[in-house]
Amino acid sequence: MNLENTQLVPRMRQFGTTIFDEMSGLARKHQAINLGQGFPDASPNTLILDAVEDALRTGKNQYAPGPGIPELQQAIAAHQARFYGQTYDPDTEIAVTFGATEALASAILGLCEPGDEVVMIDPAYDAYPALAMLAGARMHRVSLTPPVYPKDGGIVEDGWQLDIDRLAAVINPNTRLLIINTPHNPTGTVFDKNTLQQIARLAQENDVIVVSDEVYEHLVFDGATHDSIVNLPGMRERTIMISSAGKTFSCTGWKTGWACAPEPLATAVKGIKQFLTYGGGTPLQHGVAAGLMLDDTVFAHEAADLQRRRDYVVDQVSRLGIPVTRSAATYFVTADFAPVGFDDAEAFCRWAPEAIGVAAVPVSTFVADKAPVKSLVRLAVCKADSTLEEGMARLRRGFQKGL
Repeated sequence: MNLENTQLVPRMRQFGTTIFDEMSGLARKHQAINLGQGFPDASPNTLILDAVEDALRTGKNQYAPGPGIPELQQAIAAHQARFYGQTYDPDTEIAVTFGATEALASAILGLCEPGDEVVMIDPAYDAYPALAMLAGARMHRVSLTPPVYPKDGGIVEDGWQLDIDRLAAVINPNTRLLIINTPHNPTGTVFDKNTLQQIARLAQENDVIVVSDEVYEHLVFDGATHDSIVNLPGMRERTIMISSAGKTFSCTGWKTGWACAPEPLATAVKGIKQFLTYGGGTPLQHGVAAGLMLDDTVFAHEAADLQRRRDYVVDQVSRLGIPVTRSAATYFVTADFAPVGFDDAEAFCRWAPEAIGVAAVPVSTFVADKAPVKSLVRLAVCKADSTLEEGMARLRRGFQKGL
């Protein structure tokens, strides 16, 4: 066999290397401040680390059960009841996965036949379209409407908006899944209750299963709380609610996620998950179980601290004449670099790590239609104060030198 011309299967070639690997690779190569990939500098709460260490030292180092260790399944069930008032059976309605991405993969692969239709909302986490393509599904992508960024800089308070009529135009009786993400990556927007109600109406009218990515559920700012579509009438029975420990507990490398769903949907997720990674990360699962049982004040503190960092980055970026959104949640803010001479965010993000020592991610990598977001950049605010200060200083010096 001649392997020299062997390539990735044609349907997947369009995806290439993820933008996160590319930008983080450039950051490492040029020793740039990495404001691109969404991983924090902080470590998890010491009680979580203690639980992991205890598991490591007391023999909990072998395969976890495929659906997750019972302690974590029970902790997830308690978390759902505590924060959303929802009762999930730990044994039949909860699947622990290798991060939220595996939960997404298992849901899409387990529920879609080739040719089924999957609707997603752009900007979309890059795994969504890739996983739909793996399943052989037909994709429809509906774009959020960006806020209006003033040409003279400043802070934009109004977030990105979902046009319900545009969403309604693509959902039809052939639609199998609708993937939503709120709080939303990369925009930092949060769907309000009215938007969720309209999505729920469309899902029920067209008998669509909703896959709800809620990994930023505890990182909502300015006194707001996260609303889940699962709490709307008629939605629990048709929703796969997905989250993970990585963002909430600053342990993105642990890749411990979960899916909560009514038994038929949870069974579909488990049926695929068992043939992807089966079960692993056993000590880490014990740590996450401990984390989910922490006091409400711990969750609130993490959100408040991240909000403070968001405010710092928004203030510093706006002072440079770059219009920027004050995100409502998540690790990120989005900024428009067109007013300062960069109409092409992809070109800027590939140039900046070497030229000014800062890495970021272009919003255009998350969309099918790049034109409306061509000049928008996503900046991660989930870094240590010293990292953010140095990143902003490098950006400021770059502008002072005329870039």
